[in-house]
Amino acid sequence: MNKLFKSKIISNEALTEEIYLLSLEFPESIETKPGQFCILRLNERLDPLLGRPFSIFDHVPGEIKFLYRVKGKGTKILSQLKKDQLTITGPFGKWYPFPQGDFIVIAGGIGLASVYYLIKKFPKKAHLFYGVRNENEILFYEELKEFAKHVYISTEKETSYTYRGVVTELFKEKGKNLSLPIYACGPMVMIKELKKIVNEAQPCYVATEERMACGVGACLGCVIATKQGFKRVCTDGPVFEIKELLL
Repeated sequence: MNKLFKSKIISNEALTEEIYLLSLEFPESIETKPGQFCILRLNERLDPLLGRPFSIFDHVPGEIKFLYRVKGKGTKILSQLKKDQLTITGPFGKWYPFPQGDFIVIAGGIGLASVYYLIKKFPKKAHLFYGVRNENEILFYEELKEFAKHVYISTEKETSYTYRGVVTELFKEKGKNLSLPIYACGPMVMIKELKKIVNEAQPCYVATEERMACGVGACLGCVIATKQGFKRVCTDGPVFEIKELLL
């Protein structure tokens, strides 16, 4: 079930210069699942006119959280809000199929926003491969160590506990031999590389990050090419089996 309602900001915390964690009041009667998203709108503002889609980072009774990077006018305005009200519509989208045992998670940068909820919901089951640009952007490290079975991190510069390189290279080195389903979210360059290296018989579910507008499939602004033709990320996704996608 999804609905439209106004929600009060609980907190809007800067984690780095660009990345924020937004916490909002959320009705306890509405259920969400990992991989889904909500559309947030800055209430009566006409600029920006359209709402923005945000992956559900975490959800506990009465509170929902969104992890986001400031990239344009809308997120810049959002980062400056403190005790305001926002309009939420959601949740929307196809969620990650629930794993039956251990599983692999590959997160590239802000892609952690889509998979953290999944890792937390199935504790000590995830083999996490997490790639970021620098050590400063390693977010929720202690929580990830608590919820995940194993945590492997890649950065552009090697540190005492990270691998130097991109996350797909880290996965090839440390996780390629794990015969487990994969759940991934990150930039399209990461998804394309992942498709090249995943075993054809290995389930691999990816959350795509196409720009959305309406969230209900009416505007066709977020279509993505698949073997079955163009599909709408907002209603047919955002989670797809990677083998379906034409990348």
